[in-house]
Amino acid sequence: MSATTAPTAAGPQPDIAIAPLLRRIPGLLGDLRSDHAGETGAVMIYRGILAAARDPAIRDFATRHLATESEHLRLLDALLAPGQRSLLLPVWRVAGFLTGFLPALAGPRATYATIEAVETFVDHHYEEQIAKLGREGEEGALRRLLETCQAEEVHHRDEAAALGGASAGPLLRAWARLVGTGSAAAVSAARRI
Repeated sequence: MSATTAPTAAGPQPDIAIAPLLRRIPGLLGDLRSDHAGETGAVMIYRGILAAARDPAIRDFATRHLATESEHLRLLDALLAPGQRSLLLPVWRVAGFLTGFLPALAGPRATYATIEAVETFVDHHYEEQIAKLGREGEEGALRRLLETCQAEEVHHRDEAAALGGASAGPLLRAWARLVGTGSAAAVSAARRI
């Protein structure tokens, strides 16, 4: 079965029967809930950057990646019923916005370092989930969807790293660690709530 059907007005919809997978794969609902929460936060990170940044290159970077993250969120919206999503979405929206807004106030290096830190975490997060899924049938369709999202997140990370330039100083390294730790805590909470 393919991961998508014919395009609709909003774009292709996932063609994955999630209910049987949720019964068969332990922890899958929590994984997908955390993915949805993460993509919600990612959309808000880029909106936060756009609210604060005046640099045309940063604004272009944020606009392009906001489009990708919005598509990821749309796909996950289609997979999960509203009752299956994190109850903490308002928290993830605020946290995401601040995670983009605050470094954008500090400038391009801080913004790129933030995106690199977030996307490094997201790469590993998706990889853990992909490893649980088979390659055939519904599992294969979900795996391909997550692999596509992961590849696009890795592209964001690599672009941010290339644009960020020289190695970060101690303050920026501490911020990046905080972002990674915060991302891990958010995933843990979103899996459960």
